[in-house]
Amino acid sequence: MPDFEKKILDYVTRPGYTPVREKSLLKKVGGSKSTASEFEQAMESLRARKDILVSDSGLIRPVKKEGWIAGTIKKTNSGAGYLIPHHKPDDIAHDQRHAGDLYISERDLGDAQTGDEVYATVVNRRRSGGQICGRVVEIIERASTTFVGTYFEAQGEGYVHVDGKIFNSPIHVGDPGAKGVHSDDKVVIDILRFPSRNYLGQGVISKVLGPHGKPGVDLLSIIYEFGIPMDFPEEVLEAAREQASLFDEKKWGDRRDLTKETIVTIDPADARDFDDAISLSRDERGHWLLGVHIADVAHFVKEGSTLDREAKNRGTSVYLPGRVIPMLPEVISNGLASLQEGQVRFTKSALIEFTAEGIPIHTEFANSVIKVTQRFAYEQVMPIVQGRDQEGGNVSTPVRSLLKNMHHLAMILRGRRFSAGALELHLSEVRLTFDAKHRVSGVVEREHDESHQIIEEFMLAANIAVAEAFNDRELRFLRRVHPSPELPRQLAFADFVNALGYTLKKAQSRKDLQKIVEQVHGTPVEQAINYALLRSLKQAEYTDEELGHYALAVDHYCHFTSPIRRYPDLTIHRMIDEIIERPEKGKGQSPQGLRQLGQELSLRERRAEAAERELTKVKLLTWMIDNEIKTLNTMITGVETFGLFCRGTDVPVEGLLHISRLGKHDYFNVDSAKFSIVGERTGQEYRIGDMLTVEVEKIDLDRRELDFRLPNSKKAGKPAKNGASQRGGKSSKSFSKAKPNTKKNSRKLKSQRGKKKKRK
Repeated sequence: MPDFEKKILDYVTRPGYTPVREKSLLKKVGGSKSTASEFEQAMESLRARKDILVSDSGLIRPVKKEGWIAGTIKKTNSGAGYLIPHHKPDDIAHDQRHAGDLYISERDLGDAQTGDEVYATVVNRRRSGGQICGRVVEIIERASTTFVGTYFEAQGEGYVHVDGKIFNSPIHVGDPGAKGVHSDDKVVIDILRFPSRNYLGQGVISKVLGPHGKPGVDLLSIIYEFGIPMDFPEEVLEAAREQASLFDEKKWGDRRDLTKETIVTIDPADARDFDDAISLSRDERGHWLLGVHIADVAHFVKEGSTLDREAKNRGTSVYLPGRVIPMLPEVISNGLASLQEGQVRFTKSALIEFTAEGIPIHTEFANSVIKVTQRFAYEQVMPIVQGRDQEGGNVSTPVRSLLKNMHHLAMILRGRRFSAGALELHLSEVRLTFDAKHRVSGVVEREHDESHQIIEEFMLAANIAVAEAFNDRELRFLRRVHPSPELPRQLAFADFVNALGYTLKKAQSRKDLQKIVEQVHGTPVEQAINYALLRSLKQAEYTDEELGHYALAVDHYCHFTSPIRRYPDLTIHRMIDEIIERPEKGKGQSPQGLRQLGQELSLRERRAEAAERELTKVKLLTWMIDNEIKTLNTMITGVETFGLFCRGTDVPVEGLLHISRLGKHDYFNVDSAKFSIVGERTGQEYRIGDMLTVEVEKIDLDRRELDFRLPNSKKAGKPAKNGASQRGGKSSKSFSKAKPNTKKNSRKLKSQRGKKKKRK
């Protein structure tokens, strides 16, 4: 262990340590300005390994304290939760039944919420299944203090029901009418005191978004809920305008002139920015020379600049239904950097030579200048390749020949990838369509034909080629990795497949996994098996560690092809500049902060994906309400002790069919081996993959929940107490929910306010 690492750990774990910031800690451990870089490197190494924690305010805390365990809280709907430790003590790590997580009852959680980093201790009791229990003793850092919800009034005071299932009780926001708010408005609140088992939370309204259900308010709600930056600060816009004024398409410098090459772009019909273009030729030996030309964003966004800091903070463009929130101002993303047809544009080109069989044998990089010959939408490509298009003279002979060659090489590369063990899931993707008032008008499934595969193969080839070139030079860079799955999850997936009547010979074999995926393609269980396989895999992420990419079956991979919308690609482009300028002297990216940057960018990416997923869910549920959708054809996607999760086959929404809705005169038990639930008296069995027609019982937009019932089962079984759907034991509000100022709710609010005042 480097000396600074030991000194830092010794200091922050000493008895009585009070959290300090880096500048102070440097002095405490005997550092100085001359050793500051070594100190920072040690800090980043400790932080990346999660041996220390650094809060947003910069305070440094140890992960390990005497008798305490640091980790992240994940709450359940029942009010209890789990601690996912950063480092698992031996007694927890050996508890294989529960993946080493610590169960924390509602009374032991205090006011900790999902995503909070906390310290916890093990308590002297276990759950009935033997799981170790714990108690939260200190909050290290809150996941968020800002939330979105629906305002209401009760007993002359204001309250907010926070969206989703974060809190089981409303947040008290004081006197009615603050900021001109009205009942049923969507609002943003800042939490002053988090709710606990015995006390209501307290907050203050920071922004009124508008009436619940007003067009656009759902979009704003998701944006604020996930903390996604929207408008660019004026200084960032000014910096982008300055770059536009400096750009001169006639001043190429020493860029390679590719403006006479036949080059095309292929993108969605409604795309606004174009960051990749393709050229392809063949020499007398039959070798292919593929040119992947990527928008040179690094030319406009210099490291450390105002534009760079903003792009790093955003991490990625966010693609929400009906709205794109770009990583860079539009003057760059849709203008200067966008590879528009007929416009001179600066690019970074990866020029890859393949044998006739598609084996890569040489790669070089160039700062280049191109002029796209023609732009295509995906839908236009295959008719041209297959000679059945109606374009006539709109497509020249060189362009037509280029598209056919692109298709030919792409299919060769695709065949080689799958022969090498690459894995590709068949997951249905949907696109929402909107009317003039920005309301959902329909749902269409995204096409993924061979025109998409052409671009996909070339982007993969370029990303692999860049990563391998960097690795060969022993450079340290931001990799895109996909760690291998854990064996227990693979074996569980194999059991699941076998229960559905299929045979997976080797759960650890990618080729066998792909065979299963192909075998079930087009069958009723396709989506169930694909989603189960997806859940068995780990998430891809950004890091400097050499972990490989499991799904692609390659050792080295990075993101190079989308710098307009992904910050990691921008870091790779800057390294290419280094290689071009100093071929023999490049050192790669600084180790200081590289792993931390990867963690932060991975979180930004997941935030964007979660926001897109949640808004899509809200839009779909709203569409169902507006169109009075009463019945759905579904597939069972999950089996739990409290019921079945069912996903619509035409409308891609998932809901719960509660166990009380399965049969009035029967008792149902879960058969884990068959992934099914079976009636004791009737023998009626429901299992994952079964098709089921269900009726919509209720929709709760705020909690984003959908409850089903079987046809003619309105009176089946006793409903859960207080109308609960028992998603883990707690109630879910109906879309046509009762007003929150009923006598019962009023007594509860009054009682909890009394406890709050007494506590003061």
